[in-house]
Amino acid sequence: MADIFDVIADGTRRDILQLLRERAASGEHGTSVSQIVNELGVSQPTVSKHLKVLREAELVSVREEGQHRYYRLSTAPLDEVDDWLVPFFDDGIAAADAAAAGTSLTDSAAAAADLVGRAAASTKHAFESVLKKMPGR
Repeated sequence: MADIFDVIADGTRRDILQLLRERAASGEHGTSVSQIVNELGVSQPTVSKHLKVLREAELVSVREEGQHRYYRLSTAPLDEVDDWLVPFFDDGIAAADAAAAGTSLTDSAAAAADLVGRAAASTKHAFESVLKKMPGR
């Protein structure tokens, strides 16, 4: 399986994922290749090639009805990306909060605050990941 970061590095694949996310949020239970082609203005062979990569990375699932294929976003593989990104946001938030407060902490207080902040962010992320995987969400 391709590295998830390599898969989402391509702009067309990100556009397809975004489109599938938006359509799922609006209640769609799948999006056909022709709908993707029409929405993105990309050729059918190009869309099919990118959907194959997304299927292999398990970022999309496909349902076949006759000669039509309907694609849906599968978010579970994106948890790896989310896990990798969270620490970057946590560091930026802590620095921005300290700057906004206009205060400086002692080294031990800053270390303790950092530890508590990371634990809280990690817990929040784990909780949100579990909620996403629950049926009916």
